Amino acid sequence: MRLGFLIDFLSHAAIVGFMGGAAVTIALQQLKYVLGIRSFTKETDIVSVMESVWGSVRHGWNWQTVAIAFTFLAFLLLAKYIGKRNKKYFWVPAIAPVTSVILATLFVYLFRADKQGVQIVNKIKKGVNPSSVHKIYFTGPFVAKGFKIGAVCGMIGLTEAVAIGRTFAAMKDYQLDGNKEMVALGTMNIVGSMTSCYIATGSFSRSAVNFMAGCRTPVSNVVMSTVVLLTLLLITPLFKYTPNAILGSIIISAVIGLVDYEAAILIWKVDKMDFVACMGAFFGVVFKSVEIGLLIAVSISFAKILVQVTRPRTVLLGNLPGTTIYRNTEQYPHARHVPGVVIVRVDSAIYFSNSNYVRER
Repeated sequence: MRLGFLIDFLSHAAIVGFMGGAAVTIALQQLKYVLGIRSFTKETDIVSVMESVWGSVRHGWNWQTVAIAFTFLAFLLLAKYIGKRNKKYFWVPAIAPVTSVILATLFVYLFRADKQGVQIVNKIKKGVNPSSVHKIYFTGPFVAKGFKIGAVCGMIGLTEAVAIGRTFAAMKDYQLDGNKEMVALGTMNIVGSMTSCYIATGSFSRSAVNFMAGCRTPVSNVVMSTVVLLTLLLITPLFKYTPNAILGSIIISAVIGLVDYEAAILIWKVDKMDFVACMGAFFGVVFKSVEIGLLIAVSISFAKILVQVTRPRTVLLGNLPGTTIYRNTEQYPHARHVPGVVIVRVDSAIYFSNSNYVRER
């Protein structure tokens, strides 16, 4: 159906706000691992998360976990700084996460930190899910409900994947094809349903880690998938003593750089309405959820389009001396008005919705 054009309703401003809000939300969710909190809220909004964090400050925090998390977080940030400061050491931030996992795992194993309350990954089931094609039915009382939930999940998954994709596309100045994204996500979810997989969509945290490691092409996903498959089949027992704190530290170090406050300041200077969309997406994600943040951003962007169509800008044109060219007199003060004639330019197509406004102007 080639409905990829729908993703164009996600403006750059909305993407900046969504990116910042998602980064803050993901970082907040890692606090349960970084602080060693066992009883943590399932909500993602900042109010619920902070209530859970401060409610556990006396008896829920584990100082050994905090020490491990912040030590390796400092190491990861230092590695990133070294890589940015000197391009010759680009490989330092790339190997820092793997090095951190190995060192943290060895530390916990050698000093039995798990006995002191440090939460670890523990036993991971080996192998991959068996085929579940024989469990797929298109009849029965739950088919209609399944289609309804599937449609909603599909739209949310597509929106999040496109928002994440456009976030990183903007950083490296390349284009995203909405139709190809839809085909890819649809194919993944159809194949995934045959092995009882969760819904596949773009992962902000993993994409951030991938991006910060310096990956540039989809080959990185092939390598990552191969490593994950081999890990599941062969070496899952080695990760038993990996502390959750180090995984949280890696994710936090990856998403910190995605809060682009400089872009938000520039948006404020260029277009106040876009800034409202940016902040709407940011606060919607931070104080409610990713879905609400995206809904607010798209709604504001769509409202801006309607305002521009129904209230188009009109300017007076004047003649540039010595030429047959006419330009906006506000932008070209030396342009001269033609005596007895008013030349108006309407910066939009004229529709029934704006015809009265244009006539009144």
